[in-house]
Amino acid sequence: MKIVGVALLLTLLFRLSPAIAAEITVRLQNPPAEGSLVIQVYDNADAFGDFRRPVREERYAIQAREAYVISGAPAGQVAVLAYVDENNNRALDRSFIGIPREPLGLSNNYQPKGPPSFQRASFPVSEGQANYVDIELYSVLGDSGQWGVGLGAVGRSSPYVGSDTSVVQVIPAITYFGERLQWVGPNLRYGIAGSDRLRLAVTASYRVGAYEEDDSPNLEGLGDRDSTVMLGLGLIYEGPYGIEVDFGYQNDVLDNVGGGGIAAASVSRGFTFGNVRLNPVVGVNWISSSVADYDFGVPQSAALAGRPAYDVGSSVTVEAGVGALWEITENWRVALNVAWENLDSEITDSPIVDEDYVIKGFTAVTYTF
Repeated sequence: MKIVGVALLLTLLFRLSPAIAAEITVRLQNPPAEGSLVIQVYDNADAFGDFRRPVREERYAIQAREAYVISGAPAGQVAVLAYVDENNNRALDRSFIGIPREPLGLSNNYQPKGPPSFQRASFPVSEGQANYVDIELYSVLGDSGQWGVGLGAVGRSSPYVGSDTSVVQVIPAITYFGERLQWVGPNLRYGIAGSDRLRLAVTASYRVGAYEEDDSPNLEGLGDRDSTVMLGLGLIYEGPYGIEVDFGYQNDVLDNVGGGGIAAASVSRGFTFGNVRLNPVVGVNWISSSVADYDFGVPQSAALAGRPAYDVGSSVTVEAGVGALWEITENWRVALNVAWENLDSEITDSPIVDEDYVIKGFTAVTYTF
């Protein structure tokens, strides 16, 4: 028993002991003429995905040499980030949408067009051996931001009586990431105030129409429920450990749904698995009475036997979903967002509704340049 106890104790101590320290020599292929160079070492995919919480960091004054040695790095699989601290504020400056805007470079000369993959940037480091990594500095946003083109689709399930027809629309998948503007498929943000941590943005989104009246005999005579464009403001907070909190309100600018609006609050966090970035999200939505009535109400003029008139008041829905971004190559990406939205009793009491949830989503394949 004593032998077993000693073995367990040694195993526990081994697991709790820090990783063996190693030394990495970083060779810059295009060192800047002046400024401060910061080198960070990561051994965790989630931390690397946000460029925050490195396991090791060193600052160097730019000199004529092209090689920089960072000691105390953990042995094992690591990724290296080097960036130029142009204003010497001891931080990697980011745009209004959180994208690094100071020159940087990654190990393996990996230059992603989105959240970085630890798998693509990492390399093995051994104690007592020469560990060299070549890095070329570059600007993530370039001179005019990052553009992407491709094909996508938006859709939502049908909660209506007698309807099993999901609404799906194929759309051009255009993406753009700039200093202030973020455009991903049906959603757009433009930062107007704040910083990379807390910012206020103008937001816009394309909202898919709820149904067409020929989707179900129970919807005949109600007319089609058209798509519209929603415009509003959003407050985005990027907290510690990759947590993002969003608050926003958008109004129907095309007056397709009576000019009503939707307020939303959500919390999300990103996780990296290989070349896939997953972003679970939970949220709550307040839907104005005009929007809810447009989607789920029955006007007096369209009332029938078995389908009485029904006015939907303002409603609160809860939703949970996940976003996924799969980096096929540095330029090709697949994006997917799926959410389950639970409908409250104001909606489910409608005579044209027989489900208490809606599943909605967006997917796209894009090439970024």
